[in-house]
Amino acid sequence: MATKKELEKNLMRAIKARDELSKNAIRLAISSIKLAEVEKGEELSESEIFAILRKEIKMREETIAEAEKADRQDLIMNTKAEIEILKQFLPEELSDQELTELVKKIIMETGASSMKEMGMVIKKVIQEVHGRASNEQISKKVRELLA
Repeated sequence: MATKKELEKNLMRAIKARDELSKNAIRLAISSIKLAEVEKGEELSESEIFAILRKEIKMREETIAEAEKADRQDLIMNTKAEIEILKQFLPEELSDQELTELVKKIIMETGASSMKEMGMVIKKVIQEVHGRASNEQISKKVRELLA
């Protein structure tokens, strides 16, 4: 739960520094994590917390897309800043080459040869990646290599 504790520490720092942008972004992320824990009935693993942070970032990216249509530069700038704040709590992402090598290795280990085994391969890759790549990236890479 290191990431959750780190979020909470940074929330306290943001409150003391009167950094409204950081405070709001981190508070929303912590709220989402706690809601997921209540729904699950237990504490979340690091990879589950990373998934929630990625979801928060994705929602903000969608907000940016909508704000661009409405020409709301103020909203775009704030949302981009929130994305950067949340990204600092995620582990360094795997490069495309690293992800490709990992997927190839797992395909070899499992003996998968068709799209029918895609789910099994994705599940194993997600376990190996530990939140360093989004599920969307993993799915795309597995589909590409099994096709």
